[in-house]
Amino acid sequence: MENTVILGMSGGVDSSVAALRLKQQGVNVIGVFMKNWEEADENGVCTATLDYEEVRRVAEHIGIPYYTVNFAEEYRQRVFSYFLDEYKKGRTPNPDVMCNCEIKFKAFLDFAMGMGAASLATGHFARLDKTGERVRLFRGVDAGKDQSYFLAGLTWEQLKNAIFPVGDLTKREVRELALKAGLPNALRKDSTGICFIGERDFKRFLMGFLPAMPGDIVALDGRVIGKHDGLMYYTLGQRRGLGIGGMADGNGESWFVIAKDMERNRLIVQQGEQDELYSLGLFASKMNYISGEAPAPEFECTAKFRYRQPDQAVRVRVRGEGCVMDFKEPQRAVTPGQWVVLYQGEECIGGGPIDETRPLKPIALPK
Repeated sequence: MENTVILGMSGGVDSSVAALRLKQQGVNVIGVFMKNWEEADENGVCTATLDYEEVRRVAEHIGIPYYTVNFAEEYRQRVFSYFLDEYKKGRTPNPDVMCNCEIKFKAFLDFAMGMGAASLATGHFARLDKTGERVRLFRGVDAGKDQSYFLAGLTWEQLKNAIFPVGDLTKREVRELALKAGLPNALRKDSTGICFIGERDFKRFLMGFLPAMPGDIVALDGRVIGKHDGLMYYTLGQRRGLGIGGMADGNGESWFVIAKDMERNRLIVQQGEQDELYSLGLFASKMNYISGEAPAPEFECTAKFRYRQPDQAVRVRVRGEGCVMDFKEPQRAVTPGQWVVLYQGEECIGGGPIDETRPLKPIALPK
């Protein structure tokens, strides 16, 4: 299988065009659909079945073999358990990053290499530079679709056998290639939401696994102004879904979540985007650097604290396996559990989960 590439196919247009391009390059490509979740959605539909049907149609149209592999147990143990544990702690995790670290580029990569494949390909919008001793990860050409953020937890050893066939294309070019080739899913809508939940109601989904623990919504002056369903259902900076927008004694500004009082099960809110919502820095106890090491004990770069956020200038000071980070400008709603991802120009150099923030104005929890 020296010239064989195993391609992870999701049923979406990106991985389908990745298969098409590899086939056109004369590569012996085998499509593999990963089944990571075995539960029907709220309408009783197993979305994995629908996705696999799209993989079948595309693979037969292109003329490549296709198979399915079940990683549902690995996913529950390595990703979903982490996801629930983080929410129990009042944090907001990023399971898409963990899925790449633990499933796509660990369990699936091991599967592909065990099959004797030369490489593992996916439909990620990202690029790799393999000219040096260690593989480097770069943003995809399409800035609006770049997915390097979700790959920041990987190492160069994991990436050395990876291929991203659509990383040098824009989404528009991907659609055009799919239409030109007559792919049956050329116009299929992009999937959104968390990887295994998709577009279903997130709060309702989470309630099926974490019991609701209602409590008070409290303003900084100590007033109880509403009830929450459980702290795990809310995130810092959240404005919608609080149920307190029409208060008669308010000042007309929106209410925002600014803290969680885990000890007393209270959601702390404030009207308007005040200083309490911003932070000057963060601490991450465990950082991953794609090259295997930090660029220097102290260095400047740019960072994203959430996907699609514009790059922000930061200074990083390495502390053991983690780091202390200072922001050039105060940052809004930097959230523990989310990933901070570092860039030097177009290169993604790594990242890690945020543990603590250094507030612009410390919050004194109301009594």
